[in-house]
Amino acid sequence: MTVEDLILGGINYLDTRTEFWQQQKPIYARVRDRRLMQQRWLPERKRKPSEVARYILKSMEEIDMLLTSSCPEGSCKKAEHVLKTIEGWSEDEIPNRNELIGNLYSCIGNAQIEMGQMGAALQSHKMDLEIARENDLPDAVSRALDNIGRVYARIGKFQQAIDTWEEKIPLAKTSLEKTWLFHEIGRCYLELDEAAEAQDYGEKSLQSAEEEGDVEWQLNASVLVAQAQVKLQDFQSAVTNFEKALEKAKLIHNDAAMQAIIIALDDANKDFIEELKAEQRAERLESLRDYDYDDEYKEVEDAEDQQEREENKQKEIEKEENERNGRRGEEEKEETEGEKGQDYPEPHQDLPE
Repeated sequence: MTVEDLILGGINYLDTRTEFWQQQKPIYARVRDRRLMQQRWLPERKRKPSEVARYILKSMEEIDMLLTSSCPEGSCKKAEHVLKTIEGWSEDEIPNRNELIGNLYSCIGNAQIEMGQMGAALQSHKMDLEIARENDLPDAVSRALDNIGRVYARIGKFQQAIDTWEEKIPLAKTSLEKTWLFHEIGRCYLELDEAAEAQDYGEKSLQSAEEEGDVEWQLNASVLVAQAQVKLQDFQSAVTNFEKALEKAKLIHNDAAMQAIIIALDDANKDFIEELKAEQRAERLESLRDYDYDDEYKEVEDAEDQQEREENKQKEIEKEENERNGRRGEEEKEETEGEKGQDYPEPHQDLPE
């Protein structure tokens, strides 16, 4: 198992388990949508709620409850039924009719995602986006972009998901929403092997999580940053961020996260050691390349020439010395022979008379 494969349970947006989307991303989205609906449809305290308002509020709560209770089929059917009913009413009967229709398309799209009907879900959320733009509803535009990006990510169209979510960034209002958004964009970049961008968005997610004071999302963001750094072969930094993530996992008592991070940390440490060894080998090779062998050879040649000159000089000296010794020997020999002639003269013979 590689470090890249060690994506913690509940952190990876590609995780198809229902609980991820119900427990991670939709928390702020569902609260936001519910708040918007209540602002639109709850009557003022001095006014008695109309039958239409009661029907709409009750229906939207049932749709949301069915989806969060792992019953997307029931949620989808209920939303489609309410949508058909609302479309039969006039704008005079229902204030903010188009906004409500867009919200229902959003609910239908969310249910279709949970049922695995990604093509249909994409069309539903695009209908929500079209209505939101036509009616100048920035909160609804943000919601639709959020969900469209989610569909693209789930079907592996990561660049489209990035483009959609980056369009949503200026519309994100809370630190928690930015934390999730930056994290998911970063995850998409990581899937595309664009690790530098993944690290950048991971760090943005971490900053927003710290502003929000959300330890779990600090954990998620730290893991994303570390995984990006592993791909960038910045193993020392990756080890540091995995260690930070491990501390966060301990704080929230997430045993599964702790185990996965410990394994990832061990792999990153091994890679870091190998990186150091490789750097040392490269430094040695570089030092050998930079060494001026020509100078070394020149020095050796000069030394050999000097030695040869000294040897020749010594030979000349020895030769001259030998020649002098030879001449001296001959002179001494001649002197010796002269002395012998004087001491022992040859006898004279008398000539006959």
